[in-house]
Amino acid sequence: MFIHNFKYAFKTLFSNKMLIFWTFAFPIILGTFFSMAFSNIENSEKMKPVDIAIVNNHDFEFGLYKEPFKMLSDKNSDEKIFNIKYVDNEAKAKKLLEKNDVSGYLLLKDNTPKIVVNKNGFDETIFKYAVEEIGSYIKMTKTIGDKKISERLNETGRVNTIYQYVYLGVTKRIADYKANIKDVSRSNLSYTMIEFYTLIAMACLYGGILGMVSINNVLPNMSSNGKRVSVSPTSKLKLILSSTFASYAVQLIGLLLLFLYTIFVLKVDYGNNLPLIILLSLAGSLAGLSLGVFVSCVFKTSENNKTGFIIAFTMLGCFLSGMMGITMKYIIDKNVPIINKINPVSMITDGFYSLYYYDTTDRFFFNLVSLLIFSGLLISISIISLRRQKYDSI
Repeated sequence: MFIHNFKYAFKTLFSNKMLIFWTFAFPIILGTFFSMAFSNIENSEKMKPVDIAIVNNHDFEFGLYKEPFKMLSDKNSDEKIFNIKYVDNEAKAKKLLEKNDVSGYLLLKDNTPKIVVNKNGFDETIFKYAVEEIGSYIKMTKTIGDKKISERLNETGRVNTIYQYVYLGVTKRIADYKANIKDVSRSNLSYTMIEFYTLIAMACLYGGILGMVSINNVLPNMSSNGKRVSVSPTSKLKLILSSTFASYAVQLIGLLLLFLYTIFVLKVDYGNNLPLIILLSLAGSLAGLSLGVFVSCVFKTSENNKTGFIIAFTMLGCFLSGMMGITMKYIIDKNVPIINKINPVSMITDGFYSLYYYDTTDRFFFNLVSLLIFSGLLISISIISLRRQKYDSI
């Protein structure tokens, strides 16, 4: 009887066009719109090399700043940060700055760097940071050099050998210098991914409509089929479980299609932790299913009203998690963090977010356990509600 009712419920759900639209078609359509709207945002915001000028005087030509800036402006390097214009004197550098041809210029005088900019912007901050970082590195190198000189002098007592030794060491350090400023805007700073995370979360919770319809079909106060079931000798527990598993299976099929579409058609990158992504999706689908069962068992209203509640609850959760505006998630997390702690959509999106951005899985498993607790709580309330339901007449 369990298998028979499972097949019946499975076929019934697939024959409902409204359910198929909300759980299968709508997320795919919305994902397509997301892709069309955000496909060029990250490319347009990819960090561009900063235009700067450097006064190529004696201090710069024979100093320790030359090699690092040469590497940071190498067009064949992945670490290119600057487009450098070399000038003979400060007057020419000032002229370039006045014309806004450069964001700033560097002048070395007595081996001391002087940075001149017109404003405090993003490019100017990068320029200042790079000069400060190189300066700190040079100071560290000089400190090590002084130490080596002292050690070598004690060993050999020969000044020429000492300077030759230190020169080779310093030049090697400069040659091996790697900048800490790197353009990772495309590979790591993919903030529009939150839109697709909320899309997956929305699909998970929309599965609650499937669970709600399945339970309605076996409740005597909600359908004709439920009336017949209530007077049949069949175990009510088996009927409810088989209907619930059928709706979960249909939900997972819809979620699988959405993943395949976003990955292979829309080229969305969910990261490399595929087993954990699947695990979180299963937990999210269970949360959506438990929401549908909860609404079906507890709410005494029509099926259309129950469907409207699930859709409204899901879309509110998506809004608070950043679907309609990426900054909304940040605002909620900063000002009212408890809301997203109990928001199942936020639990799912935050779990995906943690897998994509962080090396540890602590935050991921926190969200996973939170989803399971959410599901268990709603299912427990649903079971208690079903046990208390009695009908004098139907």
